Amino acid sequence: MLNEERIRLMTKMACYEAVEGRKNVAISNYFRGDYIGLQVIKSIIGATIAYVIIFAMFIFYDFEVFMADIYKMDLFGFAKSVIIYYLIFTAAYALISYGVYTYRYTKAKKSLKTYYNNLKKLEYMYERETKK
Repeated sequence: MLNEERIRLMTKMACYEAVEGRKNVAISNYFRGDYIGLQVIKSIIGATIAYVIIFAMFIFYDFEVFMADIYKMDLFGFAKSVIIYYLIFTAAYALISYGVYTYRYTKAKKSLKTYYNNLKKLEYMYERETKK
């Protein structure tokens, strides 16, 4: 005889495994600090690449004016301002990514905990049915 509650639970768990489960299992293989640290480092590398591209676009947009003004400007002051803007941009990006990946890790852990509880519930249903 078919147990509808067990079938619903198994269907729900199969959908979870197919959609979210693989990502969440990959996330849960890391310790919290390791996962978040790795993702923040990736974000810092991405922010650095983005900043270099944006800076290059800024320079090449009006390259003729930049080259004409390069002899008049304070190069150390310009380099200092570029580095300060880079540090601000990267720090803001790292803080945002820290928050996002902390949230994702916590969500994945809670979701996997629910999944494992459903597995225990399913096991209990099977045991109860075999005893009958």
